[in-house]
Amino acid sequence: MAHTTSVRTYAFVLGGLLTLTALTTAIAFVNLGAFNAPVALAIAVAKATLVVLVFMHLRETPRLTIAVVVSALLWMAILVGLTMNDYLTRRFLTFG
Repeated sequence: MAHTTSVRTYAFVLGGLLTLTALTTAIAFVNLGAFNAPVALAIAVAKATLVVLVFMHLRETPRLTIAVVVSALLWMAILVGLTMNDYLTRRFLTFG
């Protein structure tokens, strides 16, 4: 079960990562208001997806491995969501 990735695929991924890195740098100099963090996170997710799919060979793995990765991401989303729910619904008291 030896999978090989072509040099052309690596070249496209390199180009994509460099483009997304340049886009991240360009966005850092633009004031998008409340959208700065979501845009930066979307670019980071795109870069992480490229790395995971190509360099960690997730595209070529059995479905069980993909299910484990998806379930781990879902579990992380649940934990972050519950943490943010707790944090955003607290009342912050100031004394003095």
